[in-house]
Amino acid sequence: MTKIEDIQQQGKEQFDAAVTTASGFQKGIQEIAVAFSDYSRKSFDDGRAFTEKLAGAKSLDQAIEAQTVYARTAYETFVSESQKIGGLYVDLAKQAYKPFEDFTAKFVPDAR
Repeated sequence: MTKIEDIQQQGKEQFDAAVTTASGFQKGIQEIAVAFSDYSRKSFDDGRAFTEKLAGAKSLDQAIEAQTVYARTAYETFVSESQKIGGLYVDLAKQAYKPFEDFTAKFVPDAR
């Protein structure tokens, strides 16, 4: 038979888990927003630098070289930042799921 104190304790634990998840979720969203902001700023700066270099090109070969370098670095930056931001989303999902995992572990016996 379940005691009232046990039910209250489980309710308190769930409330604490919800508060922890909410604060962790907020922190994760902020990290993602900062990563997007940093990437946007870097992309803008790289685009501005490319435009200046392209405007200063004295020949078609210099313009093509500037375009090639810009395209390669833009792609590499996109891939690396996408992986970083994707990792932040994965961490956020794991963190959000963790309290439910802990809660269900109390009720499901280990399959050993």
